[in-house]
Amino acid sequence: MRRWIRLGAVVSAVALVAAACQGGGGEKATPSGGKVLEGGVLRIGSTGSIDSLNPFVYFNQDPVNIFQSIYPYLVQYDEKLDFTGDFATTWESSDDGLTWTFHTVPGAKWSDGQPLTAEDVAYTFNLIIKYADGPTGNSAAYVAHMTSAEATDPNTVVLNYEEPVGHVLGNLNHLPILPEHIWSQHEGNNGKDLKTFDNAPPIVSGGPFVLTDYQKRDFAKLEANPNYYGPKPHIDGYGIKYFTNTDAMVQALLNGEIDNIHAVPPNAIEKLKANPNVTIITGPGVTEDDFIFNSNPNKTQNLELLDPKLREAFAAAIDKQQIVDVVRGGYAEPASTIIPPATGTWHNSDIQPETYDVALANRILDDLGYKKGPDGIRVANGHKMEYQVLLPNDVEGIEREFQIVQANLEQIGVKLNERLEDSTAVWNEMTANDYKDWDLSMWYWIALIDPDFMLAALTTDQWFSWSDSAYTNPEYDRLYNQQSTTLDQQKRQQIAWQMQQILFDDKPYIMLDYRDVVEAWSTGWAGYVMSPQGTWNQLSKATWASVHRVG
Repeated sequence: MRRWIRLGAVVSAVALVAAACQGGGGEKATPSGGKVLEGGVLRIGSTGSIDSLNPFVYFNQDPVNIFQSIYPYLVQYDEKLDFTGDFATTWESSDDGLTWTFHTVPGAKWSDGQPLTAEDVAYTFNLIIKYADGPTGNSAAYVAHMTSAEATDPNTVVLNYEEPVGHVLGNLNHLPILPEHIWSQHEGNNGKDLKTFDNAPPIVSGGPFVLTDYQKRDFAKLEANPNYYGPKPHIDGYGIKYFTNTDAMVQALLNGEIDNIHAVPPNAIEKLKANPNVTIITGPGVTEDDFIFNSNPNKTQNLELLDPKLREAFAAAIDKQQIVDVVRGGYAEPASTIIPPATGTWHNSDIQPETYDVALANRILDDLGYKKGPDGIRVANGHKMEYQVLLPNDVEGIEREFQIVQANLEQIGVKLNERLEDSTAVWNEMTANDYKDWDLSMWYWIALIDPDFMLAALTTDQWFSWSDSAYTNPEYDRLYNQQSTTLDQQKRQQIAWQMQQILFDDKPYIMLDYRDVVEAWSTGWAGYVMSPQGTWNQLSKATWASVHRVG
């Protein structure tokens, strides 16, 4: 891991808390390395969105960041990206890797005062196992090969596996523990009611905060949970203010209306760096942008797009460095595989980004027999090579990214047209009619530290769960299952590298860039903890234990 780079600094106080995220809090000194102002509400600016607050329905990143702050997890990552406890205090596994025992915090409570125990852990995991082929399918990969979870006493849970799993702790880092007394009421209709439960605020919480209010595409408000089993936060709560206009978000930070921008628009970085009241922090991240081919072999139209050779031509025609420079302001690097370099040795460094070579791209399409018509657009299988690209409108920079790709492919006789919709509509359109009715999309992923999740997303089993490409390859699926049950991490890494090569060759995605993390903070705040997903993330509660106002 490269170190985080601090680009700017210095002093100021933040103004009154804005309407939706308003909160009180007095000032008092604490002996934690200097004067800390207790209380107040941290206000985060975001251009993302919450598509669902139900852990079995969500697809976007913001909900899972919120889940980390409202739900217990057995384990989390520390600042060095090593595993440490969250609701679990200690754990051990059997020599054969088939039994894992976790000891949990005694005397814990949910925010409504009900006991929070190992029974809730067992309930959550068994619930996912029970409905893994249906309503809980988006969490099924995290309990792969787990046969049961048993609470042997209020503070001990035993997980039983049919095969050893090489990434148990990585999986558990992404499984929020749900309150049994709430979710057991929504298992009707053979579990289908689990997905219709909106989990609307106020949400019963076991984490450091309670989600008390939310208005779609406007704000989310979280207040400190007095029953939290972990270290008491220094703040009274935090809020997320959602912006559809990045200029307005930047101005809100400069005006003191928000305290943090979770992902700074590249065109605002230099302006914010020049402000003495703002600190910019940047470093390598795990957010990656991709150009997606519908890889369903049963799709109904434009079947030429299934050909890896055609996809190779598209990749050669896309100027990834232009995307890095223009869309990301240089705070990114051209991408190659679905596992980003910020994950360390899991990234296959032998695979290099495709070389930008328009002449090569044209030769490939010429050799495939796709001739240009009088209007300059090629013809394939009797129709023009003109395609619609689905774009989620809540992805920062995606329209500018599309415009570059559109102009790039025009040079090789391919015409792209955008269809811009909100992310839920795009997802519904992609999965409708068994993934048969669309051709191309652009989106992004936020990869995890362990590669299993990203590798799983391209398996056949993830159709209608995490698959956004309908990719299917029996050899890839076999290797995924093999890496999942390999305890030797060096051998597992070799399999992960092999899987990345298969995807690079088949190209269900053309990976475009790996974005740096770029955050802006008011200098009235300190104590935040950075990660490859930023300070507000799904990996850890670390920021919530230490972030505070400063005088």
